[in-house]
Amino acid sequence: QVQLVESGGGLVQAGGSLRLSCAASGSIFSINNMGWYRHAPGKQRELVASITSGSITNYADSVKGRFTISRDNTKNTVYLQMNSLKPEDTAVYYCNAEIRVVVLAPTKNYWGQGTQVTISS
Repeated sequence: QVQLVESGGGLVQAGGSLRLSCAASGSIFSINNMGWYRHAPGKQRELVASITSGSITNYADSVKGRFTISRDNTKNTVYLQMNSLKPEDTAVYYCNAEIRVVVLAPTKNYWGQGTQVTISS
């Protein structure tokens, strides 16, 4: 059983910072891509940032220069450092990971439970 557990959401004022963490646990052989998505009311879920197992990163245009994604492969954890936060960053943030549970098995997508990020103006 694989679980992704997120932490670090909350309420901050515009211009502030938050750091999200997502730890994968359970029967894990390897993890490929990891990423953060967000879902704001009235909008579709969107990719915020992703990172490969080799630490190649990709960002949505709306967060470039403000957010930084990183991972610690020894801890099966992905982080999202969010700076210069704006009210439009308000959303539920979900982590995602492509996980292989045993050698030679195909990877499966796993999701965290979501963490609320609210930015006040």
